[in-house]
Amino acid sequence: MTVELDSEELRPTIMRLKRARGQLDGIIRMLEEGRDCEDVITQIAAVSKAVDRVGFAVIAAGLRSCYEDDPSGKGMDIKRLEKLFLSLS
Repeated sequence: MTVELDSEELRPTIMRLKRARGQLDGIIRMLEEGRDCEDVITQIAAVSKAVDRVGFAVIAAGLRSCYEDDPSGKGMDIKRLEKLFLSLS
């Protein structure tokens, strides 16, 4: 299943990934500096949530695109889509 995703629609998603990349760099610095474990875990949880949201946004955009291409939904592989959603949990 190939999906063309609208670059304008994905702009906020790309920005979220760039922020997450910055957070990851921050986590690495925190670990290298021996920062408090609770602070590190809080940042890891935040970046994890951000990346999960990106995954859901990409899947949702893909579903919209697939539906526009095939309004009947007959061309969608439901089991495959379900597996994608579950991989984010």
